[in-house]
Amino acid sequence: FAEKNSKEAQSTLATRILLTLLSLFLFTQVFGLSSVAQVVLGKGSNGQYLSINLAFGIGVTLGIYAAGGVSGAHLNAAITITQCILGNITWTTVAAYIIGQFLGSFMAAATVFALYYDAIYDYTNGNLTVSGPTATAMIFSTYPAPNVSLQGAFFTEFMATVMLILGILVIHDEKNNAATKGIQPMLTGMLVLGIGLGMGLNTGYAINPSRDLPPRIFSAIAGWGTEVFTADHSWWWVPVAAPILGCLAGVFIYKLCIDFHNDPSHETEHEKEQAGSETS
Repeated sequence: FAEKNSKEAQSTLATRILLTLLSLFLFTQVFGLSSVAQVVLGKGSNGQYLSINLAFGIGVTLGIYAAGGVSGAHLNAAITITQCILGNITWTTVAAYIIGQFLGSFMAAATVFALYYDAIYDYTNGNLTVSGPTATAMIFSTYPAPNVSLQGAFFTEFMATVMLILGILVIHDEKNNAATKGIQPMLTGMLVLGIGLGMGLNTGYAINPSRDLPPRIFSAIAGWGTEVFTADHSWWWVPVAAPILGCLAGVFIYKLCIDFHNDPSHETEHEKEQAGSETS
């Protein structure tokens, strides 16, 4: 029986990896990265900054709907790591989720590259660059604006992720005033849209190591070279470290300002409604 349970656990783990990969590959990243490609390669005639924000919001929404039932929709490595530090999931589960996230994100970058291969080479005349008038590396990963310091860019990513995790906690906290389960993915997508609209100027709002690092690795392999890691004072580590720290800080702020003040003895509105339905 122990061996059977072990095999079932391994199968469940593999399913979660594949489902997380599927959600990132088919929804979140392909929607988002392809929208950036269309805006850049279309030189503004086939979309604007707003269309990028909308596409990422739609992608996040569909990704959560796709993977929420099995994997809990772990689409962000920073949130996954934070959940582990808080003791909600094990390190083994973290490894499974992050592998799925990174593989899915890498495959999404490869898909968008294949989709826009001809347009990329026409736009760049075959010269794939990270900076300059025909730069295209930003299709796959984020880079700070020229007028933003490394410290300012780090703070931007940190604060954007604080707002992300605060919003997610507000949407999902059953002890507070959580949204109904069916609309939580849509509200999360709107949250990402709002962050992009208000906090995307400085860095392009990566707010997720799984969104930024795997496509950066792909772009280095696909022809942009190691400059994707050395550009802008080796910016690449900021979208990895800042979101993790931002998630931890956001959880602390939420617990300090909201969670600790919720009376656990009181029923939530959702529980009251459910109890009323059962009584009826």
